Amino acid sequence: MFLRNGLEPWHLLIVAVVLILLFGSKKLPDTARALGKSLRILKSETKAMREDSGDPAPAAAAPAPQVTPARAPVQTPAPTDARPVQ
Repeated sequence: MFLRNGLEPWHLLIVAVVLILLFGSKKLPDTARALGKSLRILKSETKAMREDSGDPAPAAAAPAPQVTPARAPVQTPAPTDARPVQ
């Protein structure tokens, strides 16, 4: 069982049969090849965009050094000559 109450192996078999009936057995390898080529182009373009923007790739990113924030000085309120009201 892949997912609880979800996709089971016989579901995949039905999807495969429907795809073969829709596209035919001759078109499926060409379609898969075109999809793979499109995914490779997409991957190379996203990699080029990352390099252009200067962002490191997520897998090659070095861990950021831990920096503790500086504490702001505590300011005490200025004394006032306030007298209680009667």
